[in-house]
Amino acid sequence: MKNNRAFATLISVFFFWGFVAASNDILIPVFKENLNLEQWQSQMISFAFYVAYTVGSILYFGLSKAFGGDILNRIGYKNGIALGLVISAVGTLLFYPAAELSSFGLMITGLFIVGLGFSLQQTAANPLVISIGDPAQGSQRLSMAGGINNFGTTIGPLIVSFAIFGAVAGSAKVDSLDAVKTPYLILGAAFLIVAVIFKFSSLPNRIDTTSETADHSNSDVIDDALLSTKSAAESIGMTKKSAIAYPQLWMGMIAIFLYVGVEVSTASNLPEFMRVHLGTATEDIAPYVSLFWASLMIGRWTGAVGAFNISEGLKGVFRFLMPYIAFGVFLVANQIAKHDTSGLYLYAFVIVALIAADYLSKGNPARQLLIFSMLGIVALIIGMLADGMVSVYAFISVGLFCSTLWPCIFTLAIAGLGKHTNQGSGFLIMMIMGGGFVSLLQGIVADDAILGIQYSYVIGVMCFAYLAFYGWKASSILRKQGITYDVKQGGH
Repeated sequence: MKNNRAFATLISVFFFWGFVAASNDILIPVFKENLNLEQWQSQMISFAFYVAYTVGSILYFGLSKAFGGDILNRIGYKNGIALGLVISAVGTLLFYPAAELSSFGLMITGLFIVGLGFSLQQTAANPLVISIGDPAQGSQRLSMAGGINNFGTTIGPLIVSFAIFGAVAGSAKVDSLDAVKTPYLILGAAFLIVAVIFKFSSLPNRIDTTSETADHSNSDVIDDALLSTKSAAESIGMTKKSAIAYPQLWMGMIAIFLYVGVEVSTASNLPEFMRVHLGTATEDIAPYVSLFWASLMIGRWTGAVGAFNISEGLKGVFRFLMPYIAFGVFLVANQIAKHDTSGLYLYAFVIVALIAADYLSKGNPARQLLIFSMLGIVALIIGMLADGMVSVYAFISVGLFCSTLWPCIFTLAIAGLGKHTNQGSGFLIMMIMGGGFVSLLQGIVADDAILGIQYSYVIGVMCFAYLAFYGWKASSILRKQGITYDVKQGGH
């Protein structure tokens, strides 16, 4: 029971990560309209937030080296999360002067600081999730924490939109940035309250870094399969001096960069596409942004079915039911927020493509990465060639096909790294910055003088093309190292 209470406290930060990341997509059109920004300038919101993860990771490693030891081992993991929450709270305070002065620079500086805090929280939280219970069930706890993160991405845009635009969707329009101050000051207060709760919680401040699970600290996707694949690589003499020397790792770093990039850029450019091509008002965008992020929840809940110790027949039933249960959660959340969801029920038919793709992948991460990336390409091409709600549904469905790519890439990239697994995981976490760079690139080519907003999604097509290639190539690389995922059908 003590561990259950500690785990409940710990996963609260996973919720915050998702909540803020998805809410950024509501801020983009608000600041774009009020400050008369170009589309590429508005994408600096995503750029500042996601690049902060990389800067935070570099600072962490640099300071650890300067002080002659891992910082979290010095200050404690629980204290590290509390400190990260305080740093994020400082970032939210900048929203007040940013709104008062209509300063875009102050606003993205605030988001950057929030992201720095999140970087430290992520570094500490993932290993804690594994260490507070049975190590054999660590990946299951991480999956549950990921589900809480997805819930945050689903309701974040709804709550922030409600706070900015008012109680009834479409009833208000933001004439100044003053409406942005209150929700983010409340969020900052929540960060501080949770920081105090962490400080006095029963969570451990130290973890055993000498155990096998220490190598898994930064990954939310490593399961029992990695124990066997690591041994397989070492047994055939595939150990190297550094994680970066493994081709599956450095190619996987590029894949993580592009995966986060296409996921974030597709969502962050969606409001502008709907404004230009459908005439959708900014205050009416929230349910569509929410559905994009809910699509990741739909896909991840579906993919998690394979990890349960139940009969194959029952797994088949849950693979069909789980995505619609998640879709139902999205619909209920939007109805509570008083958004009109009548036009969103047709998305239930799009989910069928996810179910079919999940069945065809048969739990093989390389095959799943290939299939889902190809479907992502198809979705973006449809979105670029069609128009109206067909395009909107197509672009939103990218969330479905991005949903399982993180665990697929992570699993393939760190397979066989042996003693370098933790180092490799750290390198992969740094590549989250792709969410900022790819969004900025798409914002630049979205200019009417270049490609325009609709055809700017060709950037996402190129990202998915590499991801499909990596799914094919990584399988070949790992097979030469004696690693295959064709035997194990569960998990990811």
